[in-house]
Amino acid sequence: MSLNITNAQRAEVLTQALPYIQNYNGKIIVIKYGGNAMINEELKQQVMEDIILLRLVGVKVVLVHGGGPEITETLKKVGKESVFVDGLRVTDKETAEIVQMVLAGKINKSLVNLLGTKGGKAMGISGIDAHLIESEVKDERLGFVGKITNVNVGPILDLLAHKYIPVVSTVGCDKNGNVYNINADTAAAYIAGALGAECLISMTDIAGILKDKDNPESLIPVIDLKDAQKLFGDGTISGGMIPKVECCIEAILHGVKKVFIMDGRVPHSLLIETLTDEGAGTMVIEDKNNEY
Repeated sequence: MSLNITNAQRAEVLTQALPYIQNYNGKIIVIKYGGNAMINEELKQQVMEDIILLRLVGVKVVLVHGGGPEITETLKKVGKESVFVDGLRVTDKETAEIVQMVLAGKINKSLVNLLGTKGGKAMGISGIDAHLIESEVKDERLGFVGKITNVNVGPILDLLAHKYIPVVSTVGCDKNGNVYNINADTAAAYIAGALGAECLISMTDIAGILKDKDNPESLIPVIDLKDAQKLFGDGTISGGMIPKVECCIEAILHGVKKVFIMDGRVPHSLLIETLTDEGAGTMVIEDKNNEY
């Protein structure tokens, strides 16, 4: 869609973005792209364009993706019902193989291909490659759902050094070759921490943390770790938001300066968050008393 703005207005927009471009230039940003945020094809195209634009202005972008809805759909096709315990998919050996096929195969390569068609230089890797994500059994009830024991970011740093956009699928492995299904939010938090990323952006299908879950206008723009504990305690953070915020806290504790939860279904929300004053979701930081 063509916007009816003058060349002078275009130039003004670019000038206003300059301080943000300078701030992020040469820094690493990890973007977690959720399965539910990937459903709309038009939005997916826009997200890829935004990622390429950030890369072209000097931001080192690492894309970590999930794919829950596609895994569920593929399991259904082979006659396997999806069972969840505490929000995590129970994963037997066959399901682990399907998770690997869908995440490391279909979704990962389709995102790499899409970035390529938009003029980006991307390379797909999984947590199995070079034992990027080392794992062990998280809970016997869940089967091959992995708890991360170590992250080897060498392959990601090598790709960034050669100006690639690394696209990481969240399957892990152990020293015996077992493959594990890893929660994408958790993987993104650990990877961002291990990379010393400037920020982690979690693109999902919710606006952010809401005071009233039924009112999108009640978005809380910034919280710190103390706020998070209060919001857990009073039930403001509940249901599916609990693991997302826990992963934000995990990332902060691993050294990431800022974590954003935002609605990936909003057009160009990634650029709104990184290159404007407005922001597009909830920012989680360690302590609001310190400058951010």
